[in-house]
Amino acid sequence: MMAVIFFLSSQPGDSFQLPDVPDIDKLLHSLVYGTLAATAIFAVPADFARRRPGMAAVLVVLFCLVYGISDEFHQSFVPGRTPSVWDLAADVLGASLVSAAWYLLGRQGRRGRQGWVRHAR
Repeated sequence: MMAVIFFLSSQPGDSFQLPDVPDIDKLLHSLVYGTLAATAIFAVPADFARRRPGMAAVLVVLFCLVYGISDEFHQSFVPGRTPSVWDLAADVLGASLVSAAWYLLGRQGRRGRQGWVRHAR
């Protein structure tokens, strides 16, 4: 997922023809970074995720934040692209929503109900 983000960020600003929908780029940022968070969750050691699920979710969001900062910095060197704090906010929002969903759905399983999300062993 990180390679896909890097590739997309490397494209000149005039390479994309997005639909004429207000803030569609922010929605796309949230979706892409939500996907990054979903993949990053499985990089967290299973034992740590079981013992400290809240901390695991926070670490995933922080990872996505740091990668988002590096991505915005990278865009400052790409013709037609500029870094944006609003893009970074959309990145963190997407990562936070996915991490929160993972935490809450996993919490159901920890309370004895059938959990929807199981961590890879």
